[in-house]
Amino acid sequence: MEPSEPPTTINIISISQDGLAKRTPRHLYFRQRRGGMGVFDIETPDDDPPAFLAAADKSAGLVIITSQARAFRLAVRNLPETPVRGRGESVFEGFTLRPGEKLALAFADTGGSHLALISERGQVRRIAAHYFGQNLQPGTVLYDVKEGGPPAAACWTPGDGDLFLATQNGQAIRFSERQVPVRGCLGMRVERDDAIIGAAAVYEESGVFLVTDEGKGTIRLMGGFGANKAPGSGGKTAIKADRLVGVAAAAAGDDVFLISRLGKMIRFQADEVPAKEGVVQGVNCINLRADSCVAAVVSRI
Repeated sequence: MEPSEPPTTINIISISQDGLAKRTPRHLYFRQRRGGMGVFDIETPDDDPPAFLAAADKSAGLVIITSQARAFRLAVRNLPETPVRGRGESVFEGFTLRPGEKLALAFADTGGSHLALISERGQVRRIAAHYFGQNLQPGTVLYDVKEGGPPAAACWTPGDGDLFLATQNGQAIRFSERQVPVRGCLGMRVERDDAIIGAAAVYEESGVFLVTDEGKGTIRLMGGFGANKAPGSGGKTAIKADRLVGVAAAAAGDDVFLISRLGKMIRFQADEVPAKEGVVQGVNCINLRADSCVAAVVSRI
């Protein structure tokens, strides 16, 4: 393994399915080569496996969105800081959840001028960034989940780029974010047996890291994935996958973090993943054995 980077205030935040979370300074994770074994990260009960990853500065906030499209914000510095392997605490401490309400999304409160929020069935909403700042009222309802289902993906956008939406089955669509009206719209027509799994803000020269539950990944170049004239149509194949689990914009020099269902974390450089303009199955990014990949985050170094 390579030596870790110099000390940084950027934290990698690991969160379980039911909301147990901890943060660890990014420099405490040593880089491995793509396809390595990884190291054990967050410790959770067997019935509450890891499910989410986020990267955020210690001074930032973490936005939590639930399955009922309610938003909460907490200070990153208030999350328990632990070594690479450590136990977490509930992100919902002090917040009241409704019956059946669960964690759906978690991300830093900084990153762009707007937040694109996509539902399971492909409905897209574009919300100004200031709504998620320190004045966010706990439990703010972002939309009616009867319209398109619970939240499934979110990404910060620059305001003048494209949105890339992808589903569990590896289908995707790309269109201009400016075509999303104030009240939202259907961003992608999703098949009945499929669901949105991730989103990224992109330009023509961008690449998007895609990883499956088998730990196979690729960087899909947008130069080979043409933009639609408008949102709302069906997708086309972005990666050959039975189950896509991670979607994130990636550029040269970025680091990729993956976490598995058994709590194994790996960090490697995005440059190690071949960038492709066409459809591929992907290359091995983590040695899983009897395990599965569940989440990914890309962090700019």
